[in-house]
Amino acid sequence: MTYILSFIVAFGVAVTLGLVLIPMLRRLKAGQFILEDGPAWHMSKQGTPTMGGLMFIIAMGVAVLTAGWSYLRQGQYNHIIVFLFALTFGAIGFIDDFQKLRHHANEGLTAPQKFLLQLTASIVFVVIMRRTGYLTPDLYIPFFDIEIVGIPWMLYMVFAAFVMVATVNAVNLTDGIDGLATGVTIPVALFYVGVSAWYERGDLAVAAAALAGGLAAFLIYNFHPAKVFMGDTGSLFLGGMVCGMAFALNIPMIIPVIGLVYVLEVLSDIIQVVYFKKTGGKRFFRMAPLHHHLELGGWSEVKLFCVFSGTTLVLCVLAFLGVMNRYPM
Repeated sequence: MTYILSFIVAFGVAVTLGLVLIPMLRRLKAGQFILEDGPAWHMSKQGTPTMGGLMFIIAMGVAVLTAGWSYLRQGQYNHIIVFLFALTFGAIGFIDDFQKLRHHANEGLTAPQKFLLQLTASIVFVVIMRRTGYLTPDLYIPFFDIEIVGIPWMLYMVFAAFVMVATVNAVNLTDGIDGLATGVTIPVALFYVGVSAWYERGDLAVAAAALAGGLAAFLIYNFHPAKVFMGDTGSLFLGGMVCGMAFALNIPMIIPVIGLVYVLEVLSDIIQVVYFKKTGGKRFFRMAPLHHHLELGGWSEVKLFCVFSGTTLVLCVLAFLGVMNRYPM
């Protein structure tokens, strides 16, 4: 099957790239700058190479073009569209990472700059997917087998843009400790492989399998203690893939289920900020986002990785059961 080949190609390319890219990033002094208001023990990670997301991005590109070539010849190119959509977010992250390294600080692009770039990418993607005919202005509610039909396109556009920007930034927030965003996103990628195959969307199965393979290889270098971080280059790309695949499969409402960890991470951050402002400086959590709160409560990075990734795996299995009835084989 082509998606198995895609996984193997992406895994092999990413593992090989890691042997070359990590030493190169060290030579270029592309080290991560750690926020001083984070957990104190994170300061020991200062200088760990970042922008390692290039590893799985390049690997995925190679796998999508090679394993997915037969679909291109058949005129099926949605896997390319989704990859390019995620790549756009990866490019935004790359600019952000580059600015941080250039200014030797943990601040790159401003929030308005990121938002405008992400919003533009989201709107362009929705327009393109609409023209392909795969994205309809209908909203499928999994588990309840309900479909809201004929939503006005402008309203759907606003909804889609909001979901995409929110998802991308939620995934970015999850990338706060060794291997966390990687471990959580692997089950999500495998979920998309299963759903794409079930819906007979082989081109998208190839893309999802390539993502899973690239991340599995990256985890070898990113698991605690991490030898490399993915940076915003990688985390924004992952966010693009998570929401891009959902919309390409026309099941965006599945994101809060398979991405519950992402949702909790971003909600904890929002709650912390609002509570801090309303109470004049008091904190709802020990530290936000959620993984830092649990860290300060005594959870190790390995425990966080296992619990968050394991929870996501269970949710992905349940989500698959929830969407199976939409297009039964």
